[in-house]
Amino acid sequence: MPHYSSLGEIPHKRHTQFRKPDGGLYSEQLFSTEGFSNDYSILYHIHPPTLIVKCDEPVDENPVIAEEKMLKHRSFEGFNIKPEADFLQSRKTILMNSDCHIVLAAPQKSMTNYFYKNADADEMIFVHEGSGVVKTCYGELSFGYGDYIVIPRGSIYQIHFNDEKNRLFIVESPHPIRYPKRYLSKYGQLMEHSPYCERDIRIPEKLVTHDEKGDFIIKTKKKGWMYGIHYGTHPFDVVGWDGFHYPYAFSIHDFEPITGRIHMPPPTHQQWEASGFVVCSFVPRMYDYHPKSIPSPYHHSNVDSEELLYYVDGDFMSRNNIEKGQITLHPGGIPHGPHPGAIERSVGKKETEELAVMIDPFKPLMITEEALKLKVDDYYKSWII
Repeated sequence: MPHYSSLGEIPHKRHTQFRKPDGGLYSEQLFSTEGFSNDYSILYHIHPPTLIVKCDEPVDENPVIAEEKMLKHRSFEGFNIKPEADFLQSRKTILMNSDCHIVLAAPQKSMTNYFYKNADADEMIFVHEGSGVVKTCYGELSFGYGDYIVIPRGSIYQIHFNDEKNRLFIVESPHPIRYPKRYLSKYGQLMEHSPYCERDIRIPEKLVTHDEKGDFIIKTKKKGWMYGIHYGTHPFDVVGWDGFHYPYAFSIHDFEPITGRIHMPPPTHQQWEASGFVVCSFVPRMYDYHPKSIPSPYHHSNVDSEELLYYVDGDFMSRNNIEKGQITLHPGGIPHGPHPGAIERSVGKKETEELAVMIDPFKPLMITEEALKLKVDDYYKSWII
């Protein structure tokens, strides 16, 4: 739920006549989620956004579950995902529950011959490697290493990459991905104690309006099935919009860490939240400054959530033998903690350069067949001295 924004031309009053230079009416579209009870935006199209000319046969793309139930610490080598040319085909769901899908992708080519709409979920795309631009009817968002891109459910977009070396960590959520409530005033402003503010949120720029007719395919995912829906006009024919509902970007490098005299709990690292999980950013920061502090985290029994860490860069001080792009999953119900030697190793250290993204789902995660191709054997034994 970013702040109010507008781009392009809009009329003085909503739901009133807004005419083209030739005297015809622009087509007004209200875009919201949760019916009419959540944030929304109003867009003005040159053509009605309803001109469907053809529908392809749908394709079932639901992930195949390999392990529905498990209670064992697991790890997966994310960079072992093989690069693939197509953006959608490169996306591999490795972990999932009813509140989130955890997806890895290594796309090589830009989306040029189709558009994409996820009608099932908000998407949080973390850019581990690569750069480029996300094109939408709201405008364009440039992105690079360390960016979170949040795309609301139902938004139509294309991603254009600058080269073929791209690594993405993606979370899909059927519920809106939002700022944590405790960071917000009762009027919706990010407050002083928040680790970021509105200035850090990058909104779409460079609204490019395409007044084009032809055959434009929007690959649309609904209930895990992919539908190829062909439209007679370009989906990016918007001349202006305003509201609170649009894609946006945030750099993990703009997250300001909260530190203290003793070890701070994980919620101090919180980045986003949804109804079924939270997202945290672990960034370079000063360690605790109590004279007898132990910078390493304490052992923890997480009975109400899973802990999933995606390692981005730097030396993650509580783990041994961790590589870039690796994922660790510590399920709720059994304790986890620093690897052998990590606690003593941390004593006396002043700072860390670690960079990681953490997802804490409130329901157990299931493991897919794609995840088994990436598994680290016997990770659960890595605490044995």
